[in-house]
Amino acid sequence: MSEKGNVIANPMVVLREELDDWAVLFDPSNGDGFAINPVSLYIWKRLDGKHTTQDILAEIREDCNSLPEDAENSIDEFIQEVVKRGLAGSE
Repeated sequence: MSEKGNVIANPMVVLREELDDWAVLFDPSNGDGFAINPVSLYIWKRLDGKHTTQDILAEIREDCNSLPEDAENSIDEFIQEVVKRGLAGSE
């Protein structure tokens, strides 16, 4: 993750949690929706400007028995995607 600051979720984005812990992020400013899986939902809920990628990774490690070696890259990729879509940004 870049050193620009921690990422924070766009407060205008609506989170709708669905069955089986899947969710949809909806941006009312442009009508775009973005479906996210349970792990992405876990990450999304920590985009509060206080959690770094390392913090999120540590919390996931506490909650999961095993993680793929590229877990940090996957977290970064998700964060980059929501920033690119305007669903989150740097402080």
